[in-house]
Amino acid sequence: MKVGKLAIAAVAASALVLAGCSSSDSDSAAESTDDAAASEDSGDSGDSEDSGDSGGTGPKICMVTHGDGGGFWSVAKAGADKAGEDLPVQFTYQETTNDAQLQAQLIESFISEGCEGIAVSAPNPDAISDALAKADEAGISIVTMNSGSKVFKDLGAFTHVGQDEFIAGQEAGLKFKEAGKSKVLCPIQEQNNIGLQERCDGAADTFGNVENLQLSAGLADIAQSQAEIQAKLEADPDIDAVFALNADIATQAAQPAAEAVGRDIMIGTVDLSGEAVQSIADGDLAFAIDQQQYAQGYMSVVLLYLNLINGHELGGGQPVYTGPGFVLQDNAELVQELAANGTR
Repeated sequence: MKVGKLAIAAVAASALVLAGCSSSDSDSAAESTDDAAASEDSGDSGDSEDSGDSGGTGPKICMVTHGDGGGFWSVAKAGADKAGEDLPVQFTYQETTNDAQLQAQLIESFISEGCEGIAVSAPNPDAISDALAKADEAGISIVTMNSGSKVFKDLGAFTHVGQDEFIAGQEAGLKFKEAGKSKVLCPIQEQNNIGLQERCDGAADTFGNVENLQLSAGLADIAQSQAEIQAKLEADPDIDAVFALNADIATQAAQPAAEAVGRDIMIGTVDLSGEAVQSIADGDLAFAIDQQQYAQGYMSVVLLYLNLINGHELGGGQPVYTGPGFVLQDNAELVQELAANGTR
């Protein structure tokens, strides 16, 4: 743990958390994030996405995720970049499009580049554990974010920023149960992502009759994913609900598949997209679980900054939860306004 000279900066950072992360006032949230939305890049889904150095002169904080530059990760990146602008830090962001080996390599590169704090998503913790052990041995502060809530301590992190995926799944299961559904299909769009499996397991815990479906191509081939979901719906007429684990899978694969089989199938999802929120507003999609990824990116940088300049280990040894929250038809309009600014 490294303690800086200017402890007063922690007070400033606390104020930034309150100003930058509150979603209770849509106007202030929009004003505080206009710059982040304007600067957000197109999210190229190549092997890695690098936002470059923020140009600050304070502690060097680096983030590497399994992100793909899509609708979810572009918002998480916007939050992280905004924190890098708001705080006196040197900040670098990279993503790896679900390439765990590349993620491990980038962590080791961060060590050699002199990063003092590292934030990582951990959908495949075994693949990055050795690299993070080297970072820990080098005295680098570590925070996990988005994926890894159950294993962050094993990876050397002092806290995790995100949602408990099992709890998110439990809440989804309750929604389907309240609606009187009989069988839920849970399509999984990524292999070896423990968080996605936990979502399905959580739904099974509260709902009971849940069948998992491993999609062969996931987001890389939405048409193939739609075909596989449709085939499953046609083969099993008892399925009357789909728990999608990604907004694009929900709107571009599950909904067209349900329409094609001609049955009344309730569809809920995890995470947001503009299309998903509009579908909720229109009454076509039942709900979306919002883990508030903008806050995940922003808070990860803030927590590392406070640790580096003032010795804080916030979270009390537990995760810092950003969800689950629900987007339903009655609050979809507010979320749409915030999403237009790149923060939801």
